[in-house]
Amino acid sequence: MSAPVARSPRRATLLVVGVLATLQALMVLAFAWPAGRTDPRDVPVVAAGSPAAVAGFTERLAAEHPGALEVSRVPDGERAREALRDRDAYGAVLLDGTRPQVLVASAASPAVSQLLSSMAAGLDGSAGPPVEDVVATGPDDPRGAFLSAGLLPIVMTSVIAGAALALVVGAAAWRAAGVGLLAVVGGLVVTGIGHAVGGLQGGYVLEAGVVGLTVVAVAGSVAGAGSLLGHAGIPPVAIVMMLLGNPLSGASSAPEMLPQPWGALGQLLPPGAGSQALRSVTYFDGAAAGAPLAVLGVWAAAGLTLVALAGLRARRTGVSSGATAEPDQAAAPALAA
Repeated sequence: MSAPVARSPRRATLLVVGVLATLQALMVLAFAWPAGRTDPRDVPVVAAGSPAAVAGFTERLAAEHPGALEVSRVPDGERAREALRDRDAYGAVLLDGTRPQVLVASAASPAVSQLLSSMAAGLDGSAGPPVEDVVATGPDDPRGAFLSAGLLPIVMTSVIAGAALALVVGAAAWRAAGVGLLAVVGGLVVTGIGHAVGGLQGGYVLEAGVVGLTVVAVAGSVAGAGSLLGHAGIPPVAIVMMLLGNPLSGASSAPEMLPQPWGALGQLLPPGAGSQALRSVTYFDGAAAGAPLAVLGVWAAAGLTLVALAGLRARRTGVSSGATAEPDQAAAPALAA
């Protein structure tokens, strides 16, 4: 009888160590791999000038930085500035004057703006052409650190909250209410912090709404999967949000700076969509915010729909705890421990 008892702790230890080591390796891979592969890939820019001048500029870029930029021609400098303000391009080169000029929008991506400025160095045979920042970040946060550093805490706390609501709160209506309350409080608090540190400078209510919708998209998805499937539904969604959505969001650089198709995939997940929507509302008067807001809306609606379906199934089967009795019954001893 003693042998099985002695082997059980060893098995448990090996299982715990194996699971944690695997999770650790996945997290390092998920966060380090995109960061190590950051490089410009078809970054959209515009060039204003004659067809011959733009063609010569494009050929030079293709030779010196193959595949880095995707150049489109616009008639003049005003249309180039409009493209940056509308988030149709990250930068522009004006070739219609006596001396070339570079336009950037650091609010869209400080990393891309710095990259474009360095690429244009020597364009006119000197140290570099003059650079105009058409849409700049705030003076208190010139590198846009808040929008990149603030994303991980929002996603992590939303994942934890969604899991807790699925495991601890029995009624589906209260689970949905919990997600909504977290979104309201989180949106107001995070936006307040952003304005206090100078990382946000747009409309407070709109910014709080974007943060809140991001919270609903993440927490609602986790809560919905946990409500309908129990414990087994939580890890897959949490992994998607944390190990895919966060590192592939492009919040610290730009989606075009990540390996493809991963950069594009990241924009279909709540962290990436939330980051881009908040950037648009904060610096660009909402330009190009429609697509990321739609992504957030789909995720939020899907998560809350799963919560509602779990509640309907519980009422049909007479189980008051939601999807199944096991998740909530198992959660009580775990919390007590």
